[in-house]
Amino acid sequence: MISIDRDSPARADVHQLLSEHLADMFATSPAESVHALDHAALSAPSITFWTAREDGNLLGCGALKLLTSPTGPGRHGEIKSMRTTTTARGRGVATLMLGYILDDARTRNLERAYLETGTEDYFAPARRLYARHGFTECPPFANYVLDPNSVFMELRL
Repeated sequence: MISIDRDSPARADVHQLLSEHLADMFATSPAESVHALDHAALSAPSITFWTAREDGNLLGCGALKLLTSPTGPGRHGEIKSMRTTTTARGRGVATLMLGYILDDARTRNLERAYLETGTEDYFAPARRLYARHGFTECPPFANYVLDPNSVFMELRL
């Protein structure tokens, strides 16, 4: 059975998965268009980080970053670091993680969930996953700027 729980991005197996994630991002996108966070950044107080595991084995991870507005804490969140291990792909782990993150966002009474992903073919499965769950393209949010290598998406909760 797959379980999703809060976890530390610094945990050894998670750190390895996040390092692979960053390496893939830099291999597929120009450096200025890579917005993935490393394990240290994912430990920020504004970010909740989860892993999916089965019998203790890491299957994937995901995070929710609370977005702030100039006037104080906002009611929006950004999905970060959605990643599954190579061996877990095709098993529905990303769908489970996304659902878990969105349920958490709704529990926190967030109004919207945002995300940024790439335009390259490598990111097509991610874009399809998000679209299947109701995300639609939107203008850049938070501190992002228009970028031909980025797709910005939102979901009204």
